Amino acid sequence: MQTASGIASGNKSSIFVHMTEPHVPVQVWPRPPSCLPHDQLDLPPNGARVAVAGLVIVRQRPGTAKGVIFVTLEDETGISNVIVWRKMYERFRRAVIAGRALRVTGRVERSSGVTHVIAEKIEDISWMLDELLGPAGATDPASTSSTGIASG
Repeated sequence: MQTASGIASGNKSSIFVHMTEPHVPVQVWPRPPSCLPHDQLDLPPNGARVAVAGLVIVRQRPGTAKGVIFVTLEDETGISNVIVWRKMYERFRRAVIAGRALRVTGRVERSSGVTHVIAEKIEDISWMLDELLGPAGATDPASTSSTGIASG
């Protein structure tokens, strides 16, 4: 796990930072290449191709949706709503079902003030979590100060 000084010296645009209190980074992991932070999804024009990444917090497959799956991803800036059409689901089924963290490339679609990403490619990036939480990145409560910043 990186320390606060390691974060400060790094490229801030290429990290995810989870905050438990203002300005106290707890876990850091690299942002997948070319991914737009979720709070910036309102910037590209409707129909633009974007990539977003984050933790899967919800998968929904309503019976009335004719095979469409709705996936909600979360990054350090907020959430993004992803629509996975049946054809894309069949192609990327394993990632959609098993992925704890996903990188989704697709088109921005805005309707009634809501922004969605229509999935064209879905990648399971759960390995990034495994690296973070593996032996080298495991959080040892004894090595964390009262401020929540890991020592070392």
